[in-house]
Amino acid sequence: MVNIKVRDGESIEEAIRRFKRECERNGIMQEIKKREFYKAPSVLKKEKLAETKRKIRRKMLKDNRWSR
Repeated sequence: MVNIKVRDGESIEEAIRRFKRECERNGIMQEIKKREFYKAPSVLKKEKLAETKRKIRRKMLKDNRWSR
């Protein structure tokens, strides 16, 4: 949970800006977007597998470029 205390002489706009920055640092916005819609476990598994394949492919391409 993010807590922001308004400092003496600080405007509301600055406090809101600090609050948004803290939320971004803690990954709250990413978590909200991730949980916005329900995904079935099978869909999550497929997405995770696809991401793993993508990472492996990128690593192989990167290694091949440098080995020439």
